[in-house]
Amino acid sequence: MDDADKYRALLIEIKRRTSVADAFISQKINALYEATTVESACLQVRKILELIAFGSLIANKKVFKAQHEKFSKYWNAETMIRDMERINPNFYPKPILQKPSNKLGIKMEWLERPNDYLTKDKFVKVYKKCGAVLHAENPYGSKINYDYYGENLIKWRNEIVNLLDAHSIRLLDDTNLYLFQMGSNDKNPSYTPFGLVYGVGT
Repeated sequence: MDDADKYRALLIEIKRRTSVADAFISQKINALYEATTVESACLQVRKILELIAFGSLIANKKVFKAQHEKFSKYWNAETMIRDMERINPNFYPKPILQKPSNKLGIKMEWLERPNDYLTKDKFVKVYKKCGAVLHAENPYGSKINYDYYGENLIKWRNEIVNLLDAHSIRLLDDTNLYLFQMGSNDKNPSYTPFGLVYGVGT
């Protein structure tokens, strides 16, 4: 399995976990109580975010392992984002919209997606929020507002879907640019590599 296929396998897992989160959010399935159902959905969202963050490092087993072990000890989203950017400045997926092109030799044009997706700033916020319900509640602290999560989980889920639906990414130690598409319904994600063309315009 090459690097792009490994990343694709990661997207398949994300898609499956999204389906699980959807089932909890829509209450198609439940964990008996409101609190445990919300917590189950938040766990899936949090795991999805971790998969997104580590995805671009999948091309380098040594670096991936080191960062994964480091993060598992500290669980700090801001530190994770900073480390990912230091190792691979292009680590975060870049969401795009596609439309048929009228330009000669170009089948589809890539358009910048409006701000309806999970940005890096939103990533940190959602990661923290989902983590807050995964620990036992402090009886002397503030009560967890489960209604807040009920209102926001669907929004966070949609922003994640918009981020990944069609996105480009650069894998660590790989000169190619990859377009990944999540696929509709039960179809698996797919990708198209774009390599550098030397000598064009010179």
